[in-house]
Amino acid sequence: MVERTDPLSPEQRERTMRAVKSEDTGPELRVRKLIHSMGYRYSLHRKDLPGKPDIVLRSRKKIVFIHGCFWHGHHCPAGSKKPKTNADYWERKIERNVQRDRRSQSALRRGGWSVAVVWECQTRNLEKLERRLRTFLEK
Repeated sequence: MVERTDPLSPEQRERTMRAVKSEDTGPELRVRKLIHSMGYRYSLHRKDLPGKPDIVLRSRKKIVFIHGCFWHGHHCPAGSKKPKTNADYWERKIERNVQRDRRSQSALRRGGWSVAVVWECQTRNLEKLERRLRTFLEK
Protein backbone atom coordinates (compact mmCIF):
# COMPACT_ATOMS: atom_id res chain seq x y z
CA MET A 1 0.00 0.00 0.00
CA VAL A 2 1.26 3.49 -0.92
CA GLU A 3 1.33 6.03 1.88
CA ARG A 4 -0.48 9.27 1.05
CA THR A 5 1.54 12.38 1.80
CA ASP A 6 -0.98 14.87 0.37
CA PRO A 7 -2.73 16.62 3.28
CA LEU A 8 -5.83 17.14 1.12
CA SER A 9 -8.40 14.50 0.28
CA PRO A 10 -8.86 13.69 -3.43
CA GLU A 11 -12.08 15.72 -3.41
CA GLN A 12 -10.36 18.73 -1.82
CA ARG A 13 -7.47 18.47 -4.29
CA GLU A 14 -9.92 18.35 -7.20
CA ARG A 15 -11.73 21.48 -5.96
CA THR A 16 -8.41 23.27 -5.53
CA MET A 17 -7.24 22.37 -9.03
CA ARG A 18 -10.57 23.37 -10.60
CA ALA A 19 -10.16 26.83 -9.01
CA VAL A 20 -6.90 27.42 -10.92
CA LYS A 21 -7.78 29.74 -13.80
CA SER A 22 -6.23 29.55 -17.24
CA GLU A 23 -7.69 32.85 -18.47
CA ASP A 24 -8.15 36.26 -16.86
CA THR A 25 -5.51 35.62 -14.22
CA GLY A 26 -4.06 38.47 -12.17
CA PRO A 27 -0.82 38.66 -14.20
CA GLU A 28 -2.79 38.51 -17.45
CA LEU A 29 -5.10 41.33 -16.37
CA ARG A 30 -2.10 43.48 -15.36
CA VAL A 31 -0.46 42.99 -18.78
CA ARG A 32 -3.71 43.62 -20.66
CA LYS A 33 -4.33 46.84 -18.72
CA LEU A 34 -0.74 47.96 -19.35
CA ILE A 35 -0.87 47.28 -23.11
CA HIS A 36 -4.25 49.00 -23.37
CA SER A 37 -2.93 52.05 -21.49
CA MET A 38 -0.08 52.20 -24.01
CA GLY A 39 -2.69 52.74 -26.72
CA TYR A 40 -2.69 49.28 -28.27
CA ARG A 41 -5.81 47.28 -29.05
CA TYR A 42 -5.81 43.52 -29.18
CA SER A 43 -7.88 40.37 -29.16
CA LEU A 44 -7.78 37.65 -26.54
CA HIS A 45 -7.34 33.88 -26.50
CA ARG A 46 -7.59 33.27 -30.24
CA LYS A 47 -8.51 29.61 -30.56
CA ASP A 48 -7.61 29.61 -34.25
CA LEU A 49 -3.90 30.19 -33.45
CA PRO A 50 -1.47 27.62 -32.01
CA GLY A 51 -1.33 27.76 -28.22
CA LYS A 52 -4.45 29.98 -27.97
CA PRO A 53 -2.36 33.12 -27.30
CA ASP A 54 -3.35 35.37 -24.41
CA ILE A 55 -2.96 38.61 -26.40
CA VAL A 56 -2.98 38.97 -30.18
CA LEU A 57 -2.20 42.23 -31.97
CA ARG A 58 -3.23 41.09 -35.42
CA SER A 59 -2.34 44.24 -37.37
CA ARG A 60 1.22 44.07 -36.03
CA LYS A 61 1.51 40.24 -36.25
CA LYS A 62 2.51 40.25 -32.55
CA ILE A 63 1.57 37.75 -29.87
CA VAL A 64 2.03 37.98 -26.12
CA PHE A 65 1.77 34.96 -23.87
CA ILE A 66 1.51 35.51 -20.12
CA HIS A 67 2.85 32.45 -18.33
CA GLY A 68 2.58 31.48 -14.69
CA CYS A 69 6.08 30.76 -13.43
CA PHE A 70 5.18 27.49 -11.69
CA TRP A 71 2.94 26.09 -14.43
CA HIS A 72 5.33 26.82 -17.28
CA GLY A 73 8.64 25.99 -15.58
CA HIS A 74 10.25 29.42 -15.34
CA HIS A 75 13.72 29.57 -13.80
CA CYS A 76 12.84 31.99 -11.01
CA PRO A 77 12.14 31.35 -7.31
CA ALA A 78 8.41 30.75 -7.90
CA GLY A 79 8.98 28.59 -10.95
CA SER A 80 11.73 26.59 -9.29
CA LYS A 81 9.53 25.43 -6.41
CA LYS A 82 9.01 21.70 -6.52
CA PRO A 83 5.88 20.21 -4.98
CA LYS A 84 6.56 17.84 -2.14
CA THR A 85 3.58 15.63 -2.92
CA ASN A 86 3.17 13.74 -6.17
CA ALA A 87 6.48 15.23 -7.37
CA ASP A 88 6.87 12.88 -10.35
CA TYR A 89 3.45 13.80 -11.69
CA TRP A 90 4.14 17.55 -11.39
CA GLU A 91 7.56 17.28 -12.97
CA ARG A 92 6.06 15.47 -15.99
CA LYS A 93 3.10 17.87 -16.14
CA ILE A 94 5.27 20.98 -16.17
CA GLU A 95 7.64 19.46 -18.74
CA ARG A 96 4.64 18.72 -21.01
CA ASN A 97 3.57 22.37 -20.63
CA VAL A 98 7.07 23.57 -21.55
CA GLN A 99 7.16 21.32 -24.63
CA ARG A 100 3.67 22.42 -25.72
CA ASP A 101 4.72 26.09 -25.31
CA ARG A 102 7.77 25.51 -27.51
CA ARG A 103 5.70 23.80 -30.22
CA SER A 104 3.07 26.56 -30.20
CA GLN A 105 5.59 29.39 -30.33
CA SER A 106 7.55 27.69 -33.08
CA ALA A 107 4.40 27.21 -35.18
CA LEU A 108 3.45 30.86 -34.66
CA ARG A 109 6.89 32.08 -35.72
CA ARG A 110 6.76 29.87 -38.81
CA GLY A 111 3.43 31.56 -39.56
CA GLY A 112 5.05 34.98 -39.50
CA TRP A 113 4.12 36.06 -35.97
CA SER A 114 6.49 37.68 -33.49
CA VAL A 115 6.09 36.15 -30.05
CA ALA A 116 6.85 37.52 -26.59
CA VAL A 117 6.46 35.69 -23.30
CA VAL A 118 5.77 37.64 -20.15
CA TRP A 119 6.38 35.67 -16.98
CA GLU A 120 4.22 36.14 -13.91
CA CYS A 121 7.23 37.38 -11.90
CA GLN A 122 7.86 40.09 -14.53
CA THR A 123 4.42 41.63 -13.96
CA ARG A 124 5.55 43.00 -10.59
CA ASN A 125 7.68 45.76 -12.16
CA LEU A 126 5.29 47.43 -14.60
CA GLU A 127 7.69 50.23 -15.60
CA LYS A 128 10.32 47.75 -16.74
CA LEU A 129 7.67 45.57 -18.39
CA GLU A 130 6.24 48.58 -20.25
CA ARG A 131 9.67 49.40 -21.72
CA ARG A 132 10.12 45.79 -22.81
CA LEU A 133 6.65 45.54 -24.34
CA ARG A 134 6.96 48.90 -26.11
CA THR A 135 10.23 47.76 -27.70
CA PHE A 136 8.63 44.45 -28.75
CA LEU A 137 5.44 46.02 -30.12
CA GLU A 138 7.11 48.88 -31.99
CA LYS A 139 9.86 47.04 -33.80
